[in-house]
Amino acid sequence: MLLLRKKSVSSGCPKTGKSSGHVQKGRWLIWIFPLTGFVALIWFLVRVLPKPSRATYPCQRVAFPLASGFIIWLLGLAGSVSAFRKAKRYRAQARFVLCTVFIAVSVGCVWLALSSTEEKATLAAVQTPNAPIGIAQGVYPGRVVWIHDPNATDWNGYSSSEHWYDDNHTDQAVVDKMVSRAIRGLAGESSDAMAWDAIFRNFNRSRGKADVGYTAGEKIAIKINNTMCYNANTNTFEQRSGNKNRIDNSPQMTVSLLGQLVNVAGVDQADITIGDPGRIMPNFYYNIVHPKFPNVCYMASHGGLGRTQSTFSIVEFHWSTSAAYGKRQDYIPRSFAEADYMINFAILKSHDSGGITVCGKNHYGSLLRNPDRTLRGQRYDYYDMHSSLPVNRRGMGHYRALVDLMGHPELGGKTVLYLIDGLFAGQNWDSRPVKWNMAPFYGDWPSSLFVSQDPVAIDSVCYDFLRTEWNDYPYYDGADDYLHEAALADNPPSGTFYNPKKDRIGLASLGAHEHWNNSWFKQYSRNLGTGDGIELTSPVPADFNSDGLVDSEDLMTLTSQWLQSSEQLSADIAPASSGDGIVDMEDFALFASYWTR
Repeated sequence: MLLLRKKSVSSGCPKTGKSSGHVQKGRWLIWIFPLTGFVALIWFLVRVLPKPSRATYPCQRVAFPLASGFIIWLLGLAGSVSAFRKAKRYRAQARFVLCTVFIAVSVGCVWLALSSTEEKATLAAVQTPNAPIGIAQGVYPGRVVWIHDPNATDWNGYSSSEHWYDDNHTDQAVVDKMVSRAIRGLAGESSDAMAWDAIFRNFNRSRGKADVGYTAGEKIAIKINNTMCYNANTNTFEQRSGNKNRIDNSPQMTVSLLGQLVNVAGVDQADITIGDPGRIMPNFYYNIVHPKFPNVCYMASHGGLGRTQSTFSIVEFHWSTSAAYGKRQDYIPRSFAEADYMINFAILKSHDSGGITVCGKNHYGSLLRNPDRTLRGQRYDYYDMHSSLPVNRRGMGHYRALVDLMGHPELGGKTVLYLIDGLFAGQNWDSRPVKWNMAPFYGDWPSSLFVSQDPVAIDSVCYDFLRTEWNDYPYYDGADDYLHEAALADNPPSGTFYNPKKDRIGLASLGAHEHWNNSWFKQYSRNLGTGDGIELTSPVPADFNSDGLVDSEDLMTLTSQWLQSSEQLSADIAPASSGDGIVDMEDFALFASYWTR
């Protein structure tokens, strides 16, 4: 019996009797996960409990999923064992119904633990970092400027009786400086005027024009995003009461942009059109912006009360997919077709159909479609742009309607500048404003602005931000497929011949796409010096000439403005970034902290 018992547990070879060692060698592997999870949990608790802000450190962001997965696994195991013991007890008592129930509970605990940890692993999957594709665009190719200033916003949130767009919740002076810093940082110039000239010159050269800046009389159209004005009152232009605390473009950010164009770049107000062709121009927005710029054309789906109704041009828009054959013809809105330049002024949010909504998807409102619902069958006979979104077409390597919009010569083809208003970011298409937890926001509004001349790069950067902050819609399989297609538009993975003008000339690469190295350092290939993709910059306040250094040239600027009083002084950077109206010792102290950075 003893011999038989020994043989029954032997792991040796049945022919030679020698131990194979496989069981002994592999037995310890079952403890890898619980030991790793346990160590991660102890490490997280020891480091974070004394100082909660350490939870944002890169090492803790790695440890937390392992620790939480270990806890879930441990609870699932304990629940399963407990339920199984109860099932055995009820079986011994011949209470078979309860026995079956607790067996199901036991299995369910295991399944829940495994599915939860599996889901976390899937959501934590990292895109391949720093592998750029496409051809970068801009004065500094692939450059995206990110300005973050928490002093820009002060609002209690969605449940507040006051509104996010009220002047007392967005500091206009801070936003003005954010836009100024972004424009100078994008062009690498020491003044706003020089920056605008460099931006226009670079864009005109890229279109095969002469090396010229903006010329008086040229028209500029600004496409904003007024999605939350759907079903609004088209007579009074009053937004639905339930939508008033859901974000669209900030009127304060618009005032800053228009101020730059009119007062710095030299564009006449009458040569600027701003609006969303398929939405109204709401009162809350118009009543703040219009008094400051009364001669700008405020374009909307319905005219009256100072608004100009959007109309069709004769410029056709074509979709590069057979699914659009036989559909009603699309046309570019007249104000866009007649403009010499466009500015794509988007907002920062995720989307339950598209994954994200930034500059690319802002173009879903760039086509004017017949708003007359009485024309039976015609309004809904257009090609359905949403059919190519990742919610309907999962995975990579598919035709994406966004690429046609981004590349049409009368839309993306004439866009001189891309901006993303991230003062209050929205979660989902209905723009529910939610405070952000990732660094450096830490439970506050993102209070950010993104600016670029590369439409693919700026959306790529914002995709990384949105994907880090929210583990839902940006994780759609295919959410960034349109960026791959756009970056490689001349030879896209889908094999589509993108030709929205239908002139037999396919689109070239629309810009550079890649993912950052991680959410802590937020570095791309040009930041690391490893490739020709994206460069994400965030100019410091003390870099007055935007050359990337705080040095003697910036010190000369501070010296020249010493003890001067004005709201427009570049060296007035303290105590807050908007300054206090005078260049003094507070500004010098902050400047000194940035010295040689």
